[in-house]
Amino acid sequence: MMSCGSKKRIFLGIDTSCYTTSAACVCVNGNSTEIVCDERTLLKVAAGERGLRQSDAVFQHVRNLAEILPKIFKQIDRKDVAGVGVSVCPSGREGSYMPVFLAGKSHALSVSAALGVPVYEFTHQQGHIRAAAFDNESLLGKDFFAFHLSGGTSELLRIDSSLSDIKKIGGTTDINAGQLVDRLGVAMGLRFPAGKELEKIAAEALKNKSYADSGFVLPSSVKNLSCSFSGVETKAANALKSGEKHGTVAAAVYDCIARTLAKLVKNAIELETENAARDACSISKCSIGDETASTKSFLFAGGVASSTILREMLADRLQKVPVELHFSRPVLSSDNAVGIAALAAEEEAFNGRTAMSIGT
Repeated sequence: MMSCGSKKRIFLGIDTSCYTTSAACVCVNGNSTEIVCDERTLLKVAAGERGLRQSDAVFQHVRNLAEILPKIFKQIDRKDVAGVGVSVCPSGREGSYMPVFLAGKSHALSVSAALGVPVYEFTHQQGHIRAAAFDNESLLGKDFFAFHLSGGTSELLRIDSSLSDIKKIGGTTDINAGQLVDRLGVAMGLRFPAGKELEKIAAEALKNKSYADSGFVLPSSVKNLSCSFSGVETKAANALKSGEKHGTVAAAVYDCIARTLAKLVKNAIELETENAARDACSISKCSIGDETASTKSFLFAGGVASSTILREMLADRLQKVPVELHFSRPVLSSDNAVGIAALAAEEEAFNGRTAMSIGT
């Protein structure tokens, strides 16, 4: 547990996503916000299954929070808790809802009432973006692009300089990058979620050159700021059935995702530069990145973005493009409550008028 000095102000964050129960605390000391503690538990998915029913996930969250929250309160003095933040839905778009977030909300309300402190509501996506920003403070104060890449989301976002406006401007039209990874991992006999194990298999294939020697490539489907992964899944699944090596397919999956993201980055820059998009998805009036330079900034958040292989492949493909790629520590890319806790601290500081409040 880190020290916050004599004037401690602790903010608790709770996030109950589809596959992880998370709680974390940040400490505000002057203008500094630091992570105090971070507890997470993956939900259990039976071998061979590709997910959980919402009712089963809610049950596991309730059970996990009963174990996680006592761990959190052993690391802090509850008298120092000044507020509680919680994710209550996937994103801020109309109709965004999942029952899993009710587990976190109910516990947050209970803690808030017991301690006599306010509770602040955010979206799961806001938490991801704020967590990734912990390692990328240079982005604060200017507009930037962001990719939210996970099992439930693969979106290209535009975020304003005050973090007050998150707009979806592109992304997948069918399955998400995380679904592609998980489904093919399960097809290879890996447990869900399969990202970490699939990356190990891919890394070995890249190291021993078996992927490069195979000549096997998965197609990348991109049109303007939209992409598709369903065809990729079909071809990869057929390759596995035909006897293609697991390592070859695993490496091809990450290579495909990297090529797809690289195309989206280039297209976003081109559209912004040409002022081509003028409708609800327009980025023509945005000043993305540093106004005094041509370089554009892209922040990557979400579990898929924690992949070292993906980061390296993407950086390699964009090395000649005037773009800044911003990644957070892998631990802050995957599902967590750190971002939610930080948002609660900022909400309190701005008297309920922070950028990422759920109503924006």
